[in-house]
Amino acid sequence: MKYFVKTPWWLKRLYPDRIWDIDTKEKTIYLSFDDGPHPKATIFVLNELKKYNAKATFFCIGKNVIAYPGIYQQILNEGHHTGNHTQNHLNGWQTANNIYLSDVEEASQYINSDLFRPPYGRIRSLQAKNIKRAMNNEQAKIIMWDVLSGDFDESTSPQRCARNVIKKTNDGSVIVFHDSEKAWERMSYSLPLVLEHFSARGYTFSAIS
Repeated sequence: MKYFVKTPWWLKRLYPDRIWDIDTKEKTIYLSFDDGPHPKATIFVLNELKKYNAKATFFCIGKNVIAYPGIYQQILNEGHHTGNHTQNHLNGWQTANNIYLSDVEEASQYINSDLFRPPYGRIRSLQAKNIKRAMNNEQAKIIMWDVLSGDFDESTSPQRCARNVIKKTNDGSVIVFHDSEKAWERMSYSLPLVLEHFSARGYTFSAIS
């Protein structure tokens, strides 16, 4: 499986309207979690974040919010932010524009947010141009990432995931983990190490706003 652990500068420049990292002079990083809520993984993440008074952003799938509304509410109650990750985890490159945007609109009924992240990072230009309309929110922003942990990659090790984040993260980095069954082995090992490493170095963890 091929992917960029650290998003290259030229890709960020190619799509400047999407948010890849956050300009800051503070020692702040932005953890994000895709594909939840999940009854085991999301609860684990919330408990780990609480240990460090860390805030994060959870990009949720609409059908999972329907399945686990209590966990979704717990995310919000504990001071984290949420974002729209479509209703059914659609790949924008493989989905007709009208179907994709309808799916985003459906998810927005359950996820009240002005943040959107396309599953797999794959979204067509026309889909991107119409995200605000689909979410019925003129403030809607497409949030990408600066660092991929790689926890979704079953061919990589938990140790490698931790190294990916620790070595590639800078001030203002948006980092992607997954609170999902597939990523569990790698995420549950690497997230505590990442939290410990950066906390010991004076970093704070903030939600994307």
